[in-house]
Amino acid sequence: MIAFVFPGQGSQRAGMGKALAAEYPVCREAFEQADDVLGEPLGRLCFEGPAERLALTENTQPAVLAMSIAVHRVLAARGHAPALVAGHSLGEYSAHVAAGTLGYADALRTVRRRGVYMQEAVPVGQGAMAAVLELETDRVRQACADAAGGDVVSVANVNAPGQVVIAGTREAVARAGERARELGARRVLPLDVSAPFHCALMKPAEERLARDLRALVVADPDVPVVANVDAEPKRGAAEAVDALIRQVSAPVQWEAVVRRMAEDGVTTFIEVGPGKVLSRLVRQTLPAARVAQVNDVRSLEAAGALLAGP
Repeated sequence: MIAFVFPGQGSQRAGMGKALAAEYPVCREAFEQADDVLGEPLGRLCFEGPAERLALTENTQPAVLAMSIAVHRVLAARGHAPALVAGHSLGEYSAHVAAGTLGYADALRTVRRRGVYMQEAVPVGQGAMAAVLELETDRVRQACADAAGGDVVSVANVNAPGQVVIAGTREAVARAGERARELGARRVLPLDVSAPFHCALMKPAEERLARDLRALVVADPDVPVVANVDAEPKRGAAEAVDALIRQVSAPVQWEAVVRRMAEDGVTTFIEVGPGKVLSRLVRQTLPAARVAQVNDVRSLEAAGALLAGP
């Protein structure tokens, strides 16, 4: 059984999609449609950068979505279809476009606003995120509780065994990182992010985004979408939208998402969009899984061979 997984913010890079758009009309059309919807040359930003502008949250989110859907359209044109889909944070929007829950144009406009709302929820410099390596998730939660001191700090992503991300105010994240080291973490790595995603500080963004999402015309997914918030497959439009709203301030349960898909019979995971982050996380969680990513012409051919195999 095949699952498509869609990356989130942080997987972007200048140059993404350029070769695919030159080779495949369906890919090029996805970028052209994004340009029309947003009224600006998003495709050129993806193809040429500059990287600093691409890294701005309000640009990153629609850019990663556009790249992911461009790749998905190439795979669909070749007859490759998943039994389940999921996406990491922002990638859950790409998953819902691929599944038919959200229209592509609506998703582009929504994630552009999502990026703005998330950035405006916490002034730049006041929040932080850090990756805690080789420490059990319960111990990371304990580190956050011990270090909070009345500030916000909590688990934001459970990505794979031994890889947990925390988020909150800058000072509280620093204290929690130190406490995590005391509890046995091998390393604590500050992340270069513009806001503390997936924690209680994002509640204002969640409330603003909820109004936008509930105003959209949505459909029941064509294939189940395993949600970040609870690792449960969403089969109806209303529960899909509710999960997208809740994930703004709730932790991304990516390890649980991957395990749930495996429990449901998935043996092959294809990362659809820029980067290789999710491929690595799937391998960390399920060493026996068949994993590939599609982000350029060469990887498309390699994934096609994997999908055609036994």
